Amino acid sequence: MLPDLPPPLVAALADTPLVLALMWIVLLLRRDLASRNELPPVVQAPPPRSDRDDLAAFKLEVARTYVPLTLIRDLDHRLTQQLGRLEAKLDEVSRAATAAAAVSGQSLPPRSIGFGLRAKEHEA
Repeated sequence: MLPDLPPPLVAALADTPLVLALMWIVLLLRRDLASRNELPPVVQAPPPRSDRDDLAAFKLEVARTYVPLTLIRDLDHRLTQQLGRLEAKLDEVSRAATAAAAVSGQSLPPRSIGFGLRAKEHEA
């Protein structure tokens, strides 16, 4: 019967034919390249240009021509409203958790949730 071999050794033995095949391919490629007498073609690099400036100009052109300012303002207004609703929900959940803890007799650490509370902290 077969002796008990550790799994890493079995995995290495299973991978050995693949590794040998890859090494054989590399050897054949090296022989082929060494037997060639011609030099590889010299590729002339294009002169450096400012791709970043081109991209910035394109972004500016897109912003000016494709997106009206009213659409941007409308999107900003809707996002602000949605954030306000989320803040109100978070404040409501915080108040409910505080009330539930007070009813059950547990003490909660002080919380500061919401943009309104953060604004008050920055003012102080």
